[in-house]
Amino acid sequence: MPDVCLYFQVHQPNRLIPYDFFRIGEHAFYEDDGMNASILNKVAEKCYLPANRMFKRLIDENAGRFRMALSISGTVIEQMERYRPDVLESFQELVATGSVELLAETYYHSLSFVHSKKEFERQVEMHLDKLEDVFAVRPRVFRNTELIYNNGIAAQAETMGFDGVIAEGVEWTLNGQSSNFLYRAPNTARIKTLLRNVGLSDDLGFRFSDKNWSEYPLSAEKFASWVTDSPGDVVNIFLDYESIGEHQDAETGVFDFWEKLPEAVIEAGSQWVTPTEAVELYRASREYDCHFITSWADAERDLSAWMGNVMQQEAIAKVHRLEQEILAVRDPDLTHTWAKMQTSDHFYWMSTKGGTDGSVHSYFTPYPSPYEAYIYFMNVLADLQIRLRRAQEKIAEKTL
Repeated sequence: MPDVCLYFQVHQPNRLIPYDFFRIGEHAFYEDDGMNASILNKVAEKCYLPANRMFKRLIDENAGRFRMALSISGTVIEQMERYRPDVLESFQELVATGSVELLAETYYHSLSFVHSKKEFERQVEMHLDKLEDVFAVRPRVFRNTELIYNNGIAAQAETMGFDGVIAEGVEWTLNGQSSNFLYRAPNTARIKTLLRNVGLSDDLGFRFSDKNWSEYPLSAEKFASWVTDSPGDVVNIFLDYESIGEHQDAETGVFDFWEKLPEAVIEAGSQWVTPTEAVELYRASREYDCHFITSWADAERDLSAWMGNVMQQEAIAKVHRLEQEILAVRDPDLTHTWAKMQTSDHFYWMSTKGGTDGSVHSYFTPYPSPYEAYIYFMNVLADLQIRLRRAQEKIAEKTL
């Protein structure tokens, strides 16, 4: 029977104030602190705190046999430090059990790999340092923003010393193979790729509370049987942490389901493993040749969630064009502000997709429309450029 590898994404972005044209050059604070705090508080009470308590208890009750992983972005850690240190403490207590592995990612939950390997490496190292400082651990497995992946990302993660990298099990790249094995990207020697089991993950992340779903209501015992009946070495269940209590609230029975799942999987004959344990236990028995960049977002499983229209493309190109000049002035506050503007959510909110994908984008956006998300972003960048010019002028004056 295959093992089960469970990981959750934990992330909150920094949302912008309605930054209009007349603020440019006059107003150097961009983020909506009230909204950021309000959303964090809501998610903390509905998801983070009750889920952390539940999983800590399940780890204790199962004598450590229940194991999982978390990928916690630098931006959400900063928000917890600022607004809810009690929530950060609950994550620290969960990680301290020894049964919860932390994964590395880009600090700002960005698309930096697509645009600048130098900035990508800076953000990954920054995230590693933050996790070491806050949780006293240094991850061995890398998970890129929104599971963005290709052969080059696997090779880069190997160069940076990681033992494993996580990706979406994209059907057209798998070519009929199962996602329940460990894979190796071409031109890598050591690093192993773990692929998300899309069907079983989405059963829990999206379909669980859908009363029109043929399997509704889903029991822990039924899901455990699906897992143990699956072929392969390890079933990778990867989803948003907010799926528990936030996207699917307590009334759906989601907490009751997760309360029962660890023991149901163990009783069915499978064991829980962390990503690093999966890498240590199983060899990379197959090749996963992923030429094009993939992700776990939208039906296309590509970058179109963030770069699918002209507004998104212009915004992301403009922010990355500032890299060399921003880093050259060596202003930590300016660099941090610029890097936060790389967070993928900013571009996600500019999407103009329709259908089911469009509904998901609309669910997450804090703005009235994609156009307003774009306008606020571009106005902020215009002000940031003015601050950059002023910083450059000060440097020039000192050298005279």
